[in-house]
Amino acid sequence: MSKNVAIIGAGITGLTSAYYMKKQNPNLNVTIYEASNRPGGKIQTYRKDGYTIELGPESYLGRKTIMTDIAKEIGLGDDLITNTTGQSYIYAKNKLYPIPGGSIMGIPTDIKPFIKTKLISLLGKLRAGLDLFKKPIEIEDDISVGDFFRQRLGDEVLENLIEPLMGGIYGTNIDDLSLMSTFPNFKEKEEAFGSLIKGMKDEKEQRIKQRQLYPGAPKGQFKQFRHGLSSFIEALVEAVTKQGVNIEYNTEVEDIIISQTDYQVIVDGKKEFYDGVLVTTPQQVFMDWFNHDPAFDYFNTMDSTTVATVVLAFDEKDIENTYDGTGFVIARTSNTSITACTWTSKKWPFTTPEGKVLIRAYVGKPGDTVVDDHTDEEIVSIVRQDLQQMMTFKGDPEFTIVNRLPKSMPQYHVGHIKQIREIQQHIKRTYPRLKITGAPFEAVGLPDCIQQGHNAVDEMLEELKLIN
Repeated sequence: MSKNVAIIGAGITGLTSAYYMKKQNPNLNVTIYEASNRPGGKIQTYRKDGYTIELGPESYLGRKTIMTDIAKEIGLGDDLITNTTGQSYIYAKNKLYPIPGGSIMGIPTDIKPFIKTKLISLLGKLRAGLDLFKKPIEIEDDISVGDFFRQRLGDEVLENLIEPLMGGIYGTNIDDLSLMSTFPNFKEKEEAFGSLIKGMKDEKEQRIKQRQLYPGAPKGQFKQFRHGLSSFIEALVEAVTKQGVNIEYNTEVEDIIISQTDYQVIVDGKKEFYDGVLVTTPQQVFMDWFNHDPAFDYFNTMDSTTVATVVLAFDEKDIENTYDGTGFVIARTSNTSITACTWTSKKWPFTTPEGKVLIRAYVGKPGDTVVDDHTDEEIVSIVRQDLQQMMTFKGDPEFTIVNRLPKSMPQYHVGHIKQIREIQQHIKRTYPRLKITGAPFEAVGLPDCIQQGHNAVDEMLEELKLIN
């Protein structure tokens, strides 16, 4: 007799989990419940008049190949595009500075570009050089990203180089952000080589060797699809539907009832019975079903940052941008509401019609209520005011889009991964054949969410005794 599994959430984690389930066991009956009227979660591509505009995530990190692999499997191999390489900048001290060449997430691996940069003072450069002589930092379980890099490279490199590049990814204050939950590889390299700079120099050499194995491969780090990220979601929906997966839109799960033999998913007041359940929703949603269990209390105190993506489309005559690059991030010492900006039409030329300019700016910091406190028109005005420090507007944008993502960036504070490991063990002991995964647990990048879903599927199929 075939088993029945419910997946809650039709975002990228839920859809890819369904795909892997049916791929490994075609006889499994899989139903996805989605509260909204569309799949994809935060992924949303706006397509109109020759524009292909991402309102949520913009791309994915190509070296995490799981997303590329699945894209090829579902027929999108020819649609993959690697970003146009170009200079990226950091806005600090009221000026745009090129990110020094050879650095990895702001950590210098080449001495010449680091010596030449005006972003860091001579004293700051000398302080960073002490990393070569310092012993690895002793930690118990975790350390903040800020504390780790301050000790290794000093305040100036942290605040002007590393924090703008790392802090924005997770929407968390860098002095609260957990190193072991986000960038544990930096600690591993520091331990292995006795120096962070030496460790990242080795990382760079490994990446160069990898590129030499594939000499024709594009040099950009990020990947996209010719018709936007939503085309990946659309192809996934088509693939899982062909596999026999049932997707129920506009269907809110009211509760999950646990019994000794099965799970009852309550939908529209009715009980639906399942052998296993995979939850891929944000913590604000799944806590409605698990608030009775004190082991989940961590998620009640776990904060999330509200952010917004602000799109501005111009006729090229109405904007002057003399910088040749893909965009910039902003040091937190700067007096701006925006945290970063992508010159989308330069980074991804396919997104924008000839003669037009497309810009995406990002608003929202931990503890900052600018997104909640202002209308769309006010947010656009704030963004334009900030951007006028870096470029010249000669006219108004042809159109603007503000996409708010409330409480969308779970904050991984120090100790996060230890808490998550304990919760995962508790779920395994207490709720057999139930898995909870996605951004609140480990890493927010699209390939990371797919990998977590894949891992959860393997564990569930094992518990359902469908694989060894």
